[in-house]
Amino acid sequence: MQALLKLSSGIDAFTRWTGKRLAWLILLAVIISAVNAIVRKTFDTSSNSWLELQWVLFSIVFLLCSPWTLLDNEHIRIDIVNNALPKTARNVIDVVGHLFFLIPLCIVMIITGVPFFLRSFQINEQSGNAGGLPQWPAKSLIMIGFAFLLVQGISELIKRIAVMRGLMPDPHESQVSALEAEVEHLVEAIEKK
Repeated sequence: MQALLKLSSGIDAFTRWTGKRLAWLILLAVIISAVNAIVRKTFDTSSNSWLELQWVLFSIVFLLCSPWTLLDNEHIRIDIVNNALPKTARNVIDVVGHLFFLIPLCIVMIITGVPFFLRSFQINEQSGNAGGLPQWPAKSLIMIGFAFLLVQGISELIKRIAVMRGLMPDPHESQVSALEAEVEHLVEAIEKK
């Protein structure tokens, strides 16, 4: 299990490193959007490639930073319900969710994303918009993003099993404690009314 935890630690480091760097593409997308709007309004000219580049940059951040979101336990869930459950139930939900939902979904998306990308790459698919960008780089993001998410999902599964076996402290315990305190505060406020 120690070898798996070491692997998980390496995956986590890669995910955090990648996420922190790719998140800066949001700033680049905002700058491109602003410049494109200024040029369009000032000079009454525009380019579809700049508009499509904004979409690609957003896609990169959304797809390739989603593993970082999973790593930091910031993905969408019903926190009020989840935090009301005992730790063992939350751990089981995480293991079942990763093992039977996240990992299979990632595998399906990779398997279906590869031919989707390859067809586009082979024909050098271009945008349907005049002056648009090639489509195959954006289509490659699906398989790459889900491959990264699969690897991070495996890392999260390893850590959750280690937590359940008492081999490591829960990396999200401080988050859960803060959320539990917030839930208790909300419940007290509701009861007072």
